Amino acid sequence: MPYPHTGPTGLGQIAQQATQVLYQHRLVSTRQLHQLITPHHTRAEYLRRQLHTLRETGLAETVGRRVSGQTELLWWLTDKGANAVESVGLLPRRPYRMSPEAALGPLQEHTLATVETGLAFVDWARRLGHECGPLDWSPETAHYYRDDARPGEELSLVPDAVLSYVHTRAKQRTLLTFFIEVDRTQMTIARLAQKLHAYAAYQNFTPQQPSGRGVKAGRRTTSTPAWRYRYPAFPRLLMVLTGASEARLARRIADLRSLAASDPALTSAGLRAGVTTLGQLQHCGPFEPIFTPVLGPTEPTDAWLQLPSNAA
Repeated sequence: MPYPHTGPTGLGQIAQQATQVLYQHRLVSTRQLHQLITPHHTRAEYLRRQLHTLRETGLAETVGRRVSGQTELLWWLTDKGANAVESVGLLPRRPYRMSPEAALGPLQEHTLATVETGLAFVDWARRLGHECGPLDWSPETAHYYRDDARPGEELSLVPDAVLSYVHTRAKQRTLLTFFIEVDRTQMTIARLAQKLHAYAAYQNFTPQQPSGRGVKAGRRTTSTPAWRYRYPAFPRLLMVLTGASEARLARRIADLRSLAASDPALTSAGLRAGVTTLGQLQHCGPFEPIFTPVLGPTEPTDAWLQLPSNAA
């Protein structure tokens, strides 16, 4: 019986890894692929040759993006490339397909910023001896819930990414799961605060199950929150701001904290949420005190987001 391949057959190992990363993250620049897949290579020429092989075989395509006066290539998988990855069956099947229109569309910068955020975690995991790889975050995974503030509605919480990170200290290994929200200052603070409310509602959501025969018999509520069927502990929420000056981002953080403090659903939820900037995450790493708690004291903390000793 043949062993499964890690990617489309007939390709080199680097090209196969690239197809997986492109399938998972949809749109990735050459520089990001180099840092994710071949950081041990000083130059990216070999990676570029492998990527051009993917394009020549119809597995990948590119668009150009102007950065600092130069054109940067952005890569994505064609339908042929996505089907090849899916045929191997090693990655969870993703419903989306990228296209030239989508790659050039308004979500381009947000998609790249989300990859840049995940890349920061990968980079610091390598430096600190922790574990977080190019496939350890999954973008836009839906979480369904109901909110008492909107009775009768089926709601969906879709984090920009769900990221898994293994923190190691001596012989102790701790699996941390993070909800990641990336904000490029394109939405209002009120909309960002609504996202916080949605996370609190999902944390408190307990699904109902049918009871008795038929629909008329009514429903009973379980005692198990919906998130426990997916996570061993409720993920910490990290909000990463970018797309503006540090001064403007600092004002945005202060405004977000003010709105969060006025939401009774948030103040009673015990939600672990912190906000930082992409620049701080890249330069200092997630385990330095770069996160401002969304609720409570303003004293910066790290990605553990430890609750104050007097918190409930």
